[in-house]
Amino acid sequence: MNRKLVVLASLLLLAGCGADEQAPAEQPKGSAAEEQNDNKQHETEKEASSNTEQAETEAAAGLEGEAKEEAGQAVPQYRMKDDFSIQNIENPDEKVVLLTIDDAPDKYALEMANTLKDLNVKAIFFVNGHFIDTPEEGEVLKQIHQMGFSIGNHTYNHKTLKELTEEQQRKEIIDLNDRIEELTGERPQFFRAPFGMNTDYSKKLAAEEKMLLMNWTYGYDWEKNYQSKDALADIMVNTPLLRNGANLLMHDREWTSAALRDIVIGLEEKGYMIADPALIETPANQKTAAQ
Repeated sequence: MNRKLVVLASLLLLAGCGADEQAPAEQPKGSAAEEQNDNKQHETEKEASSNTEQAETEAAAGLEGEAKEEAGQAVPQYRMKDDFSIQNIENPDEKVVLLTIDDAPDKYALEMANTLKDLNVKAIFFVNGHFIDTPEEGEVLKQIHQMGFSIGNHTYNHKTLKELTEEQQRKEIIDLNDRIEELTGERPQFFRAPFGMNTDYSKKLAAEEKMLLMNWTYGYDWEKNYQSKDALADIMVNTPLLRNGANLLMHDREWTSAALRDIVIGLEEKGYMIADPALIETPANQKTAAQ
């Protein structure tokens, strides 16, 4: 009986020794091995955190890009030069022109918008506030905007800004922006002063409102000799002033509306592309361009 107990005790002792040999030796506190393990764990955690932050940043950027795309925002392709012509940012030699229509929407703006839409080209309609005072007039502007055309500010009453006080200039510009936003949901990104005559104050207001200050390179439809369809179409296409980047000024007029189709076709036959104003760099979309 005593012999059995001795054997059993010996077997238990051997089993315990075997378990101790298989178990990893515990590292002393503060040892180099422990420090190495800690550093390795810290680097692993840091790398995981960095990867997580990068993934979150990329995901946020992707969502922001998708949001801009869904909102109809596009990276600008054109910029305006000091002479008010436009230029393709990546391809300066591209033959391109910009169409602009002032004093809208009087009597022919909607007809002109339909002509341009049928030709699949875009333009800026520069609006006077006194043409959108009534609900019916406002509906015309809404239709033009819903057709995809850019709406510009041409002041409320088309008065010479240099003859107005700063407060009067503010009302002419800001009140119109407010009215356009009320009708379309968007504030204009382009400003053109009546007769192309700006003041230091109007330039300041345009900058505050993030509007691109715009004049033109040529136009003819206010001259008596060109107040007919054929005469106007001919001069707009064959003028020596036509060049790469030209900024064409037209107005909401009967003869201009009649000539518009021939003007667009004539320009395209000469190899000019009609620029989409939504792709012009403005103070409002420069952040998008930088990204």
